[in-house]
Amino acid sequence: MATRGARGFGQYGGAARALERVGDRWALLIVRDLLVGARRYGDLKAGLPRIPTNILSDRLKELQEAGVLRRVPSVRGGYELTELGRGLEPVVVALERWGWSLLGEPGDGETMSADSIAFALRAAFRPDAAASMPPTEYVLHVVDDAAPVSVSAIVIGPTLDVAPVGPGALPQPRRSALEPVPQAVLELELEPGRLRGLLDGEASEVSFAGDAELLARFTTTFRIAPSGPAPGAVDAAVA
Repeated sequence: MATRGARGFGQYGGAARALERVGDRWALLIVRDLLVGARRYGDLKAGLPRIPTNILSDRLKELQEAGVLRRVPSVRGGYELTELGRGLEPVVVALERWGWSLLGEPGDGETMSADSIAFALRAAFRPDAAASMPPTEYVLHVVDDAAPVSVSAIVIGPTLDVAPVGPGALPQPRRSALEPVPQAVLELELEPGRLRGLLDGEASEVSFAGDAELLARFTTTFRIAPSGPAPGAVDAAVA
Protein backbone atom coordinates (compact mmCIF):
# COMPACT_ATOMS: atom_id res chain seq x y z
CA MET A 1 0.00 0.00 0.00
CA ALA A 2 1.35 3.43 -0.94
CA THR A 3 2.20 5.89 1.83
CA ARG A 4 2.21 9.68 1.54
CA GLY A 5 4.58 10.59 4.36
CA ALA A 6 4.41 13.62 6.62
CA ARG A 7 3.19 15.87 3.79
CA GLY A 8 0.02 13.85 3.27
CA PHE A 9 -3.33 14.79 4.79
CA GLY A 10 -4.15 11.24 5.80
CA GLN A 11 -7.31 11.34 3.68
CA TYR A 12 -8.21 9.19 0.70
CA GLY A 13 -9.97 11.61 -1.65
CA GLY A 14 -9.45 13.65 -4.77
CA ALA A 15 -9.29 17.10 -3.17
CA ALA A 16 -6.83 15.92 -0.53
CA ARG A 17 -4.62 14.22 -3.09
CA ALA A 18 -4.66 17.27 -5.38
CA LEU A 19 -3.74 19.63 -2.56
CA GLU A 20 -0.87 17.35 -1.54
CA ARG A 21 0.62 18.12 -4.94
CA VAL A 22 -0.35 21.71 -5.74
CA GLY A 23 -1.66 23.12 -2.46
CA ASP A 24 1.57 24.70 -1.24
CA ARG A 25 2.00 28.47 -1.36
CA TRP A 26 2.94 29.75 -4.84
CA ALA A 27 2.35 26.41 -6.56
CA LEU A 28 -0.84 27.31 -8.40
CA LEU A 29 0.54 30.71 -9.45
CA ILE A 30 3.46 28.91 -11.04
CA VAL A 31 0.95 26.66 -12.81
CA ARG A 32 -1.05 29.74 -13.88
CA ASP A 33 1.97 31.31 -15.54
CA LEU A 34 2.94 28.05 -17.26
CA LEU A 35 -0.60 27.75 -18.62
CA VAL A 36 0.24 30.85 -20.68
CA GLY A 37 3.30 29.10 -22.14
CA ALA A 38 6.75 27.65 -21.42
CA ARG A 39 8.80 29.84 -19.10
CA ARG A 40 12.39 30.06 -17.91
CA TYR A 41 13.26 30.16 -14.23
CA GLY A 42 14.03 33.87 -14.55
CA ASP A 43 10.69 34.56 -16.24
CA LEU A 44 8.83 32.87 -13.41
CA LYS A 45 10.82 34.81 -10.81
CA ALA A 46 10.17 38.11 -12.59
CA GLY A 47 6.45 37.38 -12.81
CA LEU A 48 6.28 36.49 -9.09
CA PRO A 49 8.61 39.14 -7.63
CA ARG A 50 7.91 38.30 -3.97
CA ILE A 51 8.70 34.60 -4.18
CA PRO A 52 12.06 33.77 -2.53
CA THR A 53 14.45 32.09 -4.94
CA ASN A 54 14.81 29.01 -2.72
CA ILE A 55 11.02 28.59 -2.55
CA LEU A 56 10.71 28.90 -6.33
CA SER A 57 13.38 26.22 -6.76
CA ASP A 58 11.63 23.98 -4.21
CA ARG A 59 8.22 24.40 -5.85
CA LEU A 60 9.58 23.67 -9.32
CA LYS A 61 11.26 20.54 -8.03
CA GLU A 62 8.12 19.40 -6.18
CA LEU A 63 5.85 20.05 -9.15
CA GLN A 64 8.25 18.21 -11.41
CA GLU A 65 8.33 15.22 -9.05
CA ALA A 66 4.52 15.27 -8.93
CA GLY A 67 4.38 15.06 -12.73
CA VAL A 68 2.78 18.51 -13.09
CA LEU A 69 5.62 20.11 -15.06
CA ARG A 70 8.82 19.13 -16.84
CA ARG A 71 11.94 20.72 -18.24
CA VAL A 72 11.58 21.80 -21.86
CA PRO A 73 14.65 21.40 -24.13
CA SER A 74 13.49 24.04 -26.62
CA VAL A 75 13.74 26.82 -24.00
CA ARG A 76 17.07 26.98 -22.21
CA GLY A 77 16.43 26.56 -18.51
CA GLY A 78 12.72 26.42 -19.28
CA TYR A 79 9.71 24.60 -17.88
CA GLU A 80 6.37 23.59 -19.32
CA LEU A 81 3.29 21.81 -18.02
CA THR A 82 2.73 18.14 -18.67
CA GLU A 83 -0.65 16.82 -19.78
CA LEU A 84 -1.43 16.24 -16.11
CA GLY A 85 -0.49 19.84 -15.32
CA ARG A 86 -2.59 21.26 -18.18
CA GLY A 87 -5.54 19.44 -16.67
CA LEU A 88 -5.44 22.06 -13.90
CA GLU A 89 -6.55 24.81 -16.31
CA PRO A 90 -10.29 24.73 -15.47
CA VAL A 91 -9.41 24.76 -11.76
CA VAL A 92 -7.13 27.80 -12.07
CA VAL A 93 -9.60 29.56 -14.40
CA ALA A 94 -12.34 29.07 -11.80
CA LEU A 95 -10.07 30.47 -9.06
CA GLU A 96 -9.22 33.46 -11.27
CA ARG A 97 -12.88 34.26 -11.84
CA TRP A 98 -13.78 33.79 -8.19
CA GLY A 99 -10.87 35.93 -7.06
CA TRP A 100 -11.86 38.91 -9.21
CA SER A 101 -14.82 39.49 -6.89
CA LEU A 102 -12.36 39.95 -4.01
CA LEU A 103 -9.79 42.23 -5.66
CA GLY A 104 -10.69 45.72 -4.48
CA GLU A 105 -8.04 48.31 -5.35
CA PRO A 106 -4.39 47.30 -5.79
CA GLY A 107 -2.43 47.24 -2.53
CA ASP A 108 0.97 48.84 -2.04
CA GLY A 109 3.53 47.14 -4.22
CA GLU A 110 0.96 44.99 -6.04
CA THR A 111 1.57 44.80 -9.78
CA MET A 112 0.31 42.76 -12.72
CA SER A 113 2.64 40.64 -14.80
CA ALA A 114 2.09 40.04 -18.50
CA ASP A 115 1.31 36.40 -17.75
CA SER A 116 -1.27 37.26 -15.09
CA ILE A 117 -2.99 39.67 -17.51
CA ALA A 118 -2.96 37.08 -20.29
CA PHE A 119 -4.51 34.52 -17.96
CA ALA A 120 -7.14 37.00 -16.75
CA LEU A 121 -8.19 37.53 -20.37
CA ARG A 122 -8.45 33.77 -20.86
CA ALA A 123 -10.67 33.54 -17.80
CA ALA A 124 -12.81 36.46 -19.00
CA PHE A 125 -13.18 35.27 -22.60
CA ARG A 126 -16.75 34.59 -23.71
CA PRO A 127 -16.58 32.42 -26.85
CA ASP A 128 -20.33 32.48 -27.45
CA ALA A 129 -20.35 36.28 -27.52
CA ALA A 130 -17.27 36.40 -29.77
CA ALA A 131 -18.50 33.78 -32.27
CA SER A 132 -20.47 36.22 -34.43
CA MET A 133 -17.95 39.08 -34.33
CA PRO A 134 -15.31 39.91 -36.96
CA PRO A 135 -11.71 38.81 -36.30
CA THR A 136 -10.16 41.37 -33.94
CA GLU A 137 -6.87 41.89 -32.17
CA TYR A 138 -6.87 43.61 -28.77
CA VAL A 139 -3.57 44.91 -27.39
CA LEU A 140 -3.53 45.86 -23.70
CA HIS A 141 -0.76 48.05 -22.28
CA VAL A 142 -0.91 48.01 -18.48
CA VAL A 143 1.17 50.80 -16.96
CA ASP A 144 2.09 51.32 -13.31
CA ASP A 145 5.19 52.25 -11.32
CA ALA A 146 6.91 49.11 -12.53
CA ALA A 147 7.82 48.48 -16.15
CA PRO A 148 4.77 48.55 -18.46
CA VAL A 149 3.63 45.19 -19.82
CA SER A 150 1.73 44.41 -23.00
CA VAL A 151 -0.50 41.53 -24.02
CA SER A 152 -2.03 40.70 -27.40
CA ALA A 153 -5.37 38.89 -27.62
CA ILE A 154 -6.42 37.71 -31.08
CA VAL A 155 -10.07 36.68 -31.32
CA ILE A 156 -11.23 34.77 -34.37
CA GLY A 157 -14.77 33.52 -33.96
CA PRO A 158 -15.07 31.55 -30.70
CA THR A 159 -11.30 31.06 -30.39
CA LEU A 160 -8.78 33.11 -28.42
CA ASP A 161 -5.02 33.34 -28.91
CA VAL A 162 -3.47 35.44 -26.15
CA ALA A 163 0.19 35.98 -25.27
CA PRO A 164 2.53 38.62 -23.81
CA VAL A 165 4.21 40.80 -26.44
CA GLY A 166 7.00 43.35 -26.50
CA PRO A 167 10.56 43.37 -25.18
CA GLY A 168 11.43 40.36 -23.04
CA ALA A 169 8.38 38.32 -24.01
CA LEU A 170 9.10 34.73 -24.92
CA PRO A 171 7.99 33.83 -28.44
CA GLN A 172 4.92 31.59 -28.33
CA PRO A 173 3.22 29.56 -31.06
CA ARG A 174 0.59 31.79 -32.63
CA ARG A 175 -2.36 31.24 -34.91
CA SER A 176 -1.82 29.71 -38.36
CA ALA A 177 -1.20 32.18 -41.16
CA LEU A 178 -3.91 30.37 -43.13
CA GLU A 179 -6.62 31.54 -40.77
CA PRO A 180 -8.23 34.99 -41.07
CA VAL A 181 -5.90 37.80 -40.09
CA PRO A 182 -7.69 40.39 -37.91
CA GLN A 183 -8.14 43.65 -39.78
CA ALA A 184 -9.50 45.45 -36.71
CA VAL A 185 -7.04 46.31 -33.93
CA LEU A 186 -7.86 48.02 -30.65
CA GLU A 187 -5.09 49.24 -28.33
CA LEU A 188 -5.93 49.95 -24.71
CA GLU A 189 -3.73 51.68 -22.13
CA LEU A 190 -4.73 51.46 -18.48
CA GLU A 191 -3.57 51.14 -14.89
CA PRO A 192 -3.83 47.78 -13.09
CA GLY A 193 -6.84 48.87 -11.05
CA ARG A 194 -8.72 49.86 -14.20
CA LEU A 195 -8.48 46.38 -15.69
CA ARG A 196 -10.90 45.08 -13.09
CA GLY A 197 -13.48 47.70 -14.07
CA LEU A 198 -12.91 47.00 -17.75
CA LEU A 199 -13.58 43.28 -17.29
CA ASP A 200 -16.66 44.21 -15.25
CA GLY A 201 -17.92 46.03 -18.35
CA GLU A 202 -16.93 49.56 -17.30
CA ALA A 203 -14.90 51.21 -20.08
CA SER A 204 -14.66 54.68 -18.53
CA GLU A 205 -11.27 56.27 -17.94
CA VAL A 206 -9.55 53.94 -20.39
CA SER A 207 -7.31 55.40 -23.08
CA PHE A 208 -7.70 53.62 -26.39
CA ALA A 209 -6.71 53.88 -30.03
CA GLY A 210 -9.57 52.86 -32.29
CA ASP A 211 -13.28 53.48 -32.57
CA ALA A 212 -15.80 53.16 -29.77
CA GLU A 213 -17.44 50.16 -31.45
CA LEU A 214 -14.26 48.14 -30.95
CA LEU A 215 -14.19 49.05 -27.27
CA ALA A 216 -17.80 47.89 -26.93
CA ARG A 217 -16.78 44.70 -28.75
CA PHE A 218 -14.03 44.15 -26.17
CA THR A 219 -16.34 44.56 -23.18
CA THR A 220 -18.78 42.10 -24.78
CA THR A 221 -16.06 39.56 -25.60
CA PHE A 222 -14.24 39.75 -22.25
CA ARG A 223 -16.27 39.81 -19.04
CA ILE A 224 -15.85 38.35 -15.57
CA ALA A 225 -19.18 38.45 -13.79
CA PRO A 226 -19.00 38.90 -10.01
CA SER A 227 -19.31 35.53 -8.26
CA GLY A 228 -20.34 36.82 -4.86
CA PRO A 229 -20.77 39.94 -2.70
CA ALA A 230 -18.27 42.75 -3.08
CA PRO A 231 -15.36 42.92 -0.62
CA GLY A 232 -16.61 44.15 2.75
CA ALA A 233 -20.25 43.39 1.98
CA VAL A 234 -20.34 40.29 4.16
CA ASP A 235 -18.74 42.11 7.11
CA ALA A 236 -21.21 44.97 6.71
CA ALA A 237 -24.14 42.55 6.66
CA VAL A 238 -22.92 40.82 9.83
CA ALA A 239 -22.41 44.15 11.60
